[in-house]
Amino acid sequence: MNIAALVQRDLRLAYRRRGELATPVIFFIIVTALFPLAVGSEPALLRRLAPGVIWVAALLASLIGQDSLFKSDYEDGSLEQTLLSPAPLEGLVLLRVFTHWLVTGLPLVILAVLLALMLGYPTGAMGVLVLGLLLGTPVLSFLGAIGASLTVGLRRSGMLLPILVLPLTVPVLIFGAAAGERAALGEPAAAPVYFLAAMLVLAVTLAPFAIAGGLRISLES
Repeated sequence: MNIAALVQRDLRLAYRRRGELATPVIFFIIVTALFPLAVGSEPALLRRLAPGVIWVAALLASLIGQDSLFKSDYEDGSLEQTLLSPAPLEGLVLLRVFTHWLVTGLPLVILAVLLALMLGYPTGAMGVLVLGLLLGTPVLSFLGAIGASLTVGLRRSGMLLPILVLPLTVPVLIFGAAAGERAALGEPAAAPVYFLAAMLVLAVTLAPFAIAGGLRISLES
């Protein structure tokens, strides 16, 4: 299995759908930018709420387009060929999720720095916020991929996917926002960061098997 070739293939396919991939980024920017209009522009209030706003916006943005993660392969029949491939399906879906995070999750992490500054988030705590997002957004991608694998054969999977995935993302949201908030207050943020790291390790270890199982079930049904 040529890992570099598979990643390049997925990146080329993602580039062809660059308009679709821009939707989560635009949504992330709009939600974060509109939030001060709803709660007011008081600097102290925005600074305190900034980690939660960034994480909620990133969570919702990461769910956009997750239903299409395996949809195109399912519709053109290449997903069935993937299951028949001698390469382990778990490794193939791990690469697919990683590539999907590169083109959807990583831009959110980069933009989060600018949007957090806009909300008045302390620059000294920015490292913890970014580290939390780097650990947490891949977990969100894995959880979304599990839901996408179970709903890939459904016509209206876009409505069902958030219902399946959102309850699973609550721990990531809690620890991610807590890390950013503690760092902004000057308090130790190691504990929530360690929890995010542990969830990422579990996701990388276990999620590929769940995704592969979901794809097999969807194709057999």
